[in-house]
Amino acid sequence: MRLDLLSAPEATQPWRDAAAYWRSMTDAVADVSGPIAAINVPALRFNALDMVVRSAGVPIRVASKSVRVREVVDATLDVPGYRGILAFTLPEALWLAEAHDDVVLGYPTVDRAAIARLAADEGAAARVTLMVDDLAQLDLVDAVVSPEKRLEIRVAIEADASWRAPGLGHIGVRRSPLHGPADVANLARAIAARPGFRLVGLMMYEAQIAGQGDATGSGDAVIRWVQRRSAHELLERRAAVVAALRDIAPLEFVNGGGTGSLELTASDQSVTEVTAGSGLLAGHLFDGYRAFDPAPAAAFALEVVRKPAADIATVLGGGWIASGPALASRQPKPVWPAGLTTLPREAAGEVQTPLQGEAARELRVGDRVWFRHAKSGELAERVDRYLLVDDGAVVGEVPTYRGEGKTFL
Repeated sequence: MRLDLLSAPEATQPWRDAAAYWRSMTDAVADVSGPIAAINVPALRFNALDMVVRSAGVPIRVASKSVRVREVVDATLDVPGYRGILAFTLPEALWLAEAHDDVVLGYPTVDRAAIARLAADEGAAARVTLMVDDLAQLDLVDAVVSPEKRLEIRVAIEADASWRAPGLGHIGVRRSPLHGPADVANLARAIAARPGFRLVGLMMYEAQIAGQGDATGSGDAVIRWVQRRSAHELLERRAAVVAALRDIAPLEFVNGGGTGSLELTASDQSVTEVTAGSGLLAGHLFDGYRAFDPAPAAAFALEVVRKPAADIATVLGGGWIASGPALASRQPKPVWPAGLTTLPREAAGEVQTPLQGEAARELRVGDRVWFRHAKSGELAERVDRYLLVDDGAVVGEVPTYRGEGKTFL
C-alpha cells in the first residue's frame, strides 16, 4: 500500500471514543509478534488536513525530525498546502534532496564530508539550503572547499525568536546569537559580499509559543500571558528584521513557527511559510494546547510478560524516553487500557516497565498495552517500521529512517 493522505477523510473521528479506537488498534495487530509501532492512517490524514486549515493558506514546510519516515513525508507533501522540507542534518538533507527539490537544513552543520558532497553536486547545491548564524560557519565551509573550487552554496540566516522580557530575562530556547535587525543585517551584508554563498532565506522559530502547551493544567495563565506578550514583540521585531534583509538580498522565503503556533505565525504578514511536523504523528507533548486537538496517529504496543502483583502488569521494554529535560513528561504515556501508570521508582524501564492500576487486574501475560511517545519523531529511532492501520486492519507498512539503514542523529 502506498500511503495516501488525499483520499476523502472519514466522516467520523474514531479516536474520540478511546475505548473503541484502541481496541480496534489492538485487534488489527493481534497476529503480529513483538513490540509494535503503528500509524493510524485516518488519524494521520486528519492531522495533516487540520494543519492546512490552521495555516490559513500559508505553505507548510514539513519538519522531518518530527517524522523520520520518508513515506510519511512524501505523502504529506502530496497534500495541497505543504511545500518543502526542513531537515535536521546535512547527510539527511542530501539524501532527501535526491527526490525533493526544496530542502532547508534547519540547523548549522560542521559535517565536513557532507559539505564536500554538497559543494560538488550540482543537483544538491540547487536543492539544499544551509542554515547559518555566524561567519565561523561560512569559514568552515570555505576551509573544506574554497569558493573558486566549488558550486555556490545557498544559505539562510536563523535569527533568535526568543523574548528578552524586561525584568524576566531570556524566555525561549537558546539558538541563534542574532536577535535584532542590526545583528541580522550585519551578517547578511557579510554573506552578500562573500564569494561562494547566496543568501536566500530567513528562519525565526518561536519555541516559547510553538513548543509550549497552554492548556496543560500547570501554570497555564502565566504561560498564556507570556505567549501573548512574546507574540506582540515578535510581530514587530520579525517585520523589522525582514525589512532590513530585503534591502540586502532578495529572500526566497521567511520561515517561522511550528505545530503549536500555526495560526499565530501564519497571521504574520512578514512570514511566507510555516514549519510543522509534530502535529502529524502527534506525540503526547502536543496534547496540551487550546488551539488544536490532534489525533493520536502514532503509538506503540508492548506485551505483558509477567504479573508481580494483582494490580501490576509488567511489559517488555518501554524505556523510550524523549529528549529534553529529565521530567515525567518525557516518558512514554500508557494510554490503553486506561488508568495505568508507571511506578515512581522504576518509571519506563530499559527492558521492563511495571504498570499499576485497576486495569492491570484484567491484563494477562501476552496482552498488549498501548503507549504514545512524548515526541513525534523520536519513536522512529527505536523501530524499523510502522504498521499502517485503517478500519481495524493492518493495510501495509512503511520503513522508518532506521529501517532504511539511516541513523542521522
